[in-house]
Amino acid sequence: MAKYVLAIDQGTTSSRAIVFDKSGSIISTGQLEHEQILPQAGWVEHDPKEIWDNTREAIGQALSKANITRHDIEAVGITNQRETAVVWDKNTGVPVYNAIVWQDTRTQAIVDRLAADGGVERFKAKVGLPLATYFSGTKIVWILENVEGARAKADAGDLLFGTTDSWVLWNLTGGTEGGVHATDVTNASRTMFMDLESLQWDDEILAIFDVPKSMLPEIKSSSEVYGIASGHSLLREVPIAGILGDQQAATFGQAAFDQGEAKNTYGTGNFLIFNTGTDIIHSKNGLLTTVGYKLGDAPVHYALEGSIAVTGSLVQWMRDQLGLIKNASEIEDLAKTVKDNGGAYFVPAFSGLFAPYWRADARGALVGLTRYVNKGHIARAALEAIAYQTREVLDAVNADSGVPLTELKVDGGATANDLLMQFQADIIGVPVVRPVVAETTALGAAYAAGLAVGFWSGLDDLRSNWQEDARWEPAMDPEEAARLLRNWKKAVTKTLDWVDEDVR
Repeated sequence: MAKYVLAIDQGTTSSRAIVFDKSGSIISTGQLEHEQILPQAGWVEHDPKEIWDNTREAIGQALSKANITRHDIEAVGITNQRETAVVWDKNTGVPVYNAIVWQDTRTQAIVDRLAADGGVERFKAKVGLPLATYFSGTKIVWILENVEGARAKADAGDLLFGTTDSWVLWNLTGGTEGGVHATDVTNASRTMFMDLESLQWDDEILAIFDVPKSMLPEIKSSSEVYGIASGHSLLREVPIAGILGDQQAATFGQAAFDQGEAKNTYGTGNFLIFNTGTDIIHSKNGLLTTVGYKLGDAPVHYALEGSIAVTGSLVQWMRDQLGLIKNASEIEDLAKTVKDNGGAYFVPAFSGLFAPYWRADARGALVGLTRYVNKGHIARAALEAIAYQTREVLDAVNADSGVPLTELKVDGGATANDLLMQFQADIIGVPVVRPVVAETTALGAAYAAGLAVGFWSGLDDLRSNWQEDARWEPAMDPEEAARLLRNWKKAVTKTLDWVDEDVR
């Protein structure tokens, strides 16, 4: 029997391949960043070909570093940036346009058009999502309406759509030579096209969006063999057996399998997922209803999700656009040069505000400035913004579920920032807990694939792998935390109603 499972983590800023052993420990990693293409304000794109090339190279790096071959890999799992849309020609394998990234806001006019009849919650009862630029559906519409020849090709059945899991799977299993065109229920639930109860594409909604069903991948469970890696791959003959959207994968990697369990991932954005078991709960407080996971023929598990658009990417912006830091890790030291935020609050509504506000008209604001404020205060305000946004989402989860969380499991790159994690515990008033393996997104995809082929025998195997690495207890006076949160909420109001008809 092979010794390892390999996970492909196709993220917003990079593509990675990580090899895991049976204990869930990382053996090796390959990683390459891809270009963030920003043609104009509000537009965010990736080159799908660059993503696929980088994925292949990352696989080679991971195998090489571990000094192993495909014969040592039992199965491959895929996790991905969920709502990013790729449309390609099935006959040539060439994308008709760059991937339109989940952060992209160009489709607001399409959202407004669709919301004219029934409002932004027009389809929410069926798909769990409000109409928003965030999701894949309007991105497909934009490509069909704006890329020359795309509509004719789509109507002729020559175009395929996929989130990046489908793009990687199709290429990995042969591409134009018999590539598998599929996705899992978690990614399908982020398109606006999947009925949460039937787990199938909804013909009525597709007709309203005017998207041909022939473009869409087949919806599968999160843990089954979808296909075999082709002969052109370093992983040839290895089964591809797990797919989970990145936030659901992180939840799975945190072993939050049961109703009432939750996690918060600190990545490009922040995403808090609360497992609601086999029950579909429709949020009254600005959260999304989504699919948590589905293992083979077993019942589907649903979740409530609080999606925050800009957290880690705010630090990246301060590095790349402002030049305040040279490396993302430097922001903690810069923030430590001051004892507090100096009265400054940074609301990073670069793509509007996601949960719990869902305000596309918002734009970023740095408020409360005086001449006293320096770059240390701004760095601290940026880190605090991550924690405030998480607090607001957590309040919504508690209100919807009626069962307040007693601790928050966290993962993602920013959990290495002790200052941020302590402030997070202070502002939410419950302990924050980080596991030993912080790469829970890739681990969740590996778990899904390994379960499908018997590498792990069941969920108890995975629960026993989870180990606590660090814990932060609340230490701030509750009255001070309440004052800071009050000022944060005031700062949020300053970002609203910014975008007019002639300002995008």
